[in-house]
Amino acid sequence: MLTLFHTDGCHLCEQAWALVEQAGLAADTRQCDIMDDAQWLATYRVRIPVLRDEAGRELGWPFTLAELQAWLARQG
Repeated sequence: MLTLFHTDGCHLCEQAWALVEQAGLAADTRQCDIMDDAQWLATYRVRIPVLRDEAGRELGWPFTLAELQAWLARQG
């Protein structure tokens, strides 16, 4: 399971989600709005969008589809 930290109205976040969808990962990715949690807001306020895996590794914006796929390939 992946987590995409984002917030509403963030065009960069929309671009990141589009890449997640393009990679076929939407069903395995939850979206977390940083405005819903004070800790998320403190951590990601100026960094979103950020994709995080279950091991805690993060892929920060900007990233391309190829970079996303390479990041995923390095998980195992």
